[in-house]
Amino acid sequence: METLWIFSNLESAARAVESLVKAGFDEKEITSLTSVAYPDGVLVTTGKRSWFQWLALAGGIVGAAAGFLLAAGTAALYPVQTGDKPIIAYYPAGIITFELAMLFAMLGTVTGMFLEMKLPPREKRLYDPAISEGCIGISLTTASEDDSLRAGELLKKSGALSWTYLCGTPVAPVRKTLEGTRDARNDG
Repeated sequence: METLWIFSNLESAARAVESLVKAGFDEKEITSLTSVAYPDGVLVTTGKRSWFQWLALAGGIVGAAAGFLLAAGTAALYPVQTGDKPIIAYYPAGIITFELAMLFAMLGTVTGMFLEMKLPPREKRLYDPAISEGCIGISLTTASEDDSLRAGELLKKSGALSWTYLCGTPVAPVRKTLEGTRDARNDG
């Protein structure tokens, strides 16, 4: 069961995460959603290493190899002897090698960026429009409803404004505020 809790400020969200960790919830189950890019460890420590720079490096190496093979291969396939100069001219081949290396490195970076951000999403994820307005969302994935209720009590004490839950079913999530319940399917 996935639950998204909305907090109005960073301090209350940080208190909520601390209370969840002290209560025995694993930090791998907790995710923070913000409209501001906070560094790793401000709310939740993911411990994940970013690997998309290696994808950019691999793209650059593949591009350099492809560029050199394109330039040198074309010169070797269509040999035009010009005076006493070599068939494969290394300076023009170097230009093509550089250009394709940069092109493939950029494509590798963009691909890695989308993979790192998990775009397009493969599964339905919870989101609340209040996050884009400056609020902070704390998402918790639990195995049972009892754990979710136990976490809910901790997060209410920490100052949660509202929560949304998703029970693994393809229906729209239900959003609850501390005053009542409303169905997200009826939100216009």
